[in-house]
Amino acid sequence: MGLVCSTAQLACLCGSTACSFCCSQCPSCRNSTSTVIMYALMLMLGTIAACITLAPGLQESLKKVPFCTNSTNYIPNSFTIDCQSAVGYLAVYRICFIMSIFFFLMSIIMLRVKSTKDPRAGIQNGFWAFKYLLLIGGMIGAFFIPEGSFGPTWMYFGMIGGFMFILIQIYLINMFAHFWAASWVQKYQETESKGRYAALLGCTLLNYVLSFTGIVLLYVYFTKVDDCSLNKFFISFNLILCLIISAISILPKVQERQPHSGLLQSSVLSLYIVYLTWSGISNSPDRECNPGLLGIIAGNDVTAQNQMAFDKESIIELVIWFSSILYNCLRIALKFDTKKDQDNGAGDQSLIDNEVEGRNGDAEDGSAKVWDNEEDGVVYNWSFFHFMFALATLYVMMTLTNWYKPNSSSLETLNSNAASMWVKIISSWVCTGLYTWPLIAPIIFTNRDFS
Repeated sequence: MGLVCSTAQLACLCGSTACSFCCSQCPSCRNSTSTVIMYALMLMLGTIAACITLAPGLQESLKKVPFCTNSTNYIPNSFTIDCQSAVGYLAVYRICFIMSIFFFLMSIIMLRVKSTKDPRAGIQNGFWAFKYLLLIGGMIGAFFIPEGSFGPTWMYFGMIGGFMFILIQIYLINMFAHFWAASWVQKYQETESKGRYAALLGCTLLNYVLSFTGIVLLYVYFTKVDDCSLNKFFISFNLILCLIISAISILPKVQERQPHSGLLQSSVLSLYIVYLTWSGISNSPDRECNPGLLGIIAGNDVTAQNQMAFDKESIIELVIWFSSILYNCLRIALKFDTKKDQDNGAGDQSLIDNEVEGRNGDAEDGSAKVWDNEEDGVVYNWSFFHFMFALATLYVMMTLTNWYKPNSSSLETLNSNAASMWVKIISSWVCTGLYTWPLIAPIIFTNRDFS
């Protein structure tokens, strides 16, 4: 229903007639839900636009963009710009620059908004045509930004923002794993269904088999018998961490205080840690120990290993990114339902009807199609929501460009960056800490309430 209402809001970009028609056809929905979906749609459309710039057929056309054709007029001799091999990456930088600036500005504007009675609520929930025109105009204008130090400087912003989003992503994956494990364990305990037990056991085994397979493949392709000691350390250390969190999750004292904790949750986190390990070492600048996906397929073809490409690693990262964004949006959309049921009772239909009637007056009969459910208080923190989307944009930028370092004088560093390697490896260690601490904290600090 929220998607239908958001489609109606999107129709408002085309004019009042289209808006009135769509609003008259769609069912009633909450303002918070439709707004969240609209911003998620905006982020997705911007991501698609950035992906399009990496299409092989567009590279020749993109070499005619202003920041390439005018580069010799603006760039000092100390900088180099490789529009022949990396123009798509540099275009992604500019598109994501505008999107992240937009969300950062929205985050600042929405600071300390408590309800829709605040005058700034109209900016959050409306003016969609202006927002889209602002983004499109900004993206076009960004192609006129001379390269100079823009690429290297924005890369560091992207790396910091990408790291911060990985931390948020880790938190969301932790929450999802906990919710999944708690839900399935509770239902199994209530029903003692053999099918539920088989599903629980099967998913756990599948995650561990995939994790173990990933570790083996990392040893095979990213290490050598007499070399690659750093890669060996990363893989071995993270393997030990996976074993530790699995053991901690089934400790008797942990089970006593958190009976829903178990191997399903730790298996999800182990799989994610293995993924972060692979993603990290695949950004290593040491080409002897990092063949990369294209290198594994193409053998020793250095050109194929270092060409600008939207490879399988980027696709996997984007799938995880999209899943995190979708999960967070669903949490926000369902949050009001849970709160309302707790406050009013799920069966009090009269209260719900009173809330729906006559809030916004969008329809001709005076009833609201997209009705305001945040007059008494916002369902989610608007400022942090936009801040998270800004970080998500920076993460997308770094993912699509394989954490590319602009103005590099060597073709061999096109798809590798030591800083990004450490960002992802450290993120895997942080992931372990964020999962383990809530399990052991009640045991260490017995006098505190962690409920």
